[in-house]
Amino acid sequence: MPTEPTNAASRILPAGERAPEFCLHSTPDQTVTCGDFLGRPLVLVFYPADWSPVCGDQLALYNELLPEFQKYDAQIVGISVDGIWCHLAYAEQRKLHFPLLSDFQPKGAVAEAFGVYREGEGVSGRALFVIDAEGIIRWSYLSPVGVNPGADGILRALEQLTISTGAHS
Repeated sequence: MPTEPTNAASRILPAGERAPEFCLHSTPDQTVTCGDFLGRPLVLVFYPADWSPVCGDQLALYNELLPEFQKYDAQIVGISVDGIWCHLAYAEQRKLHFPLLSDFQPKGAVAEAFGVYREGEGVSGRALFVIDAEGIIRWSYLSPVGVNPGADGILRALEQLTISTGAHS
């Protein structure tokens, strides 16, 4: 019988598919949809939990690299199953300058739609998606849950997207 990470890896949405629509809380009284980001590249960062060491290192790296993402006019967004109040406290403590969206209720529904929910643990897998301005996934990657995937793959995907669309950074 396959283990959960193998199942998740076989289900992650691949390049070429339309990103599933979602509506998640960015604050207790505001929501964000996938459609809100149409017109520019979107980097979705699914991660297991706020306050965990690997997640903290990963999100801190992306926060430091925001100028690099901005060169591609890309918006980066973190998504986990943590509640919005937890996200707000975490983002404030870590001084994060990109939104964290709460996939809390129904728990993990968006992670499941992207094929990266870890049912056995009740958390999202550590997954990355680069979505183009029209809402099409151009790159996806599922990292082992205990490994920070870094930013090289994201930056390569954004560079390739810039080349393929003829956009100038």
